[in-house]
Amino acid sequence: MSEPLALSLGQKFELERMTRAIDATGDPQVLRGLAKQLLQAWQSQKAATQWVMRQQLGAPARFGAELAVDAGLLDALRPEGGKGGMDIL
Repeated sequence: MSEPLALSLGQKFELERMTRAIDATGDPQVLRGLAKQLLQAWQSQKAATQWVMRQQLGAPARFGAELAVDAGLLDALRPEGGKGGMDIL
């Protein structure tokens, strides 16, 4: 059985730092900018994760569907055949 995903100590500190920066910001324009940066980082992380999965599985890149991973393949990779609650970023 695989271990659940956990944040490293450095990631926990970065999360706390960003949380405090968001809490300290009252300007809606700045908050919008932060939200857009976080959205970009999230999507970049998803793309990187999917790229690594394709590299390890030896699957060719798919044209027209940037970094798409078949849902059945993801279910097969999840613990207990996809019945676990862990999502891949």
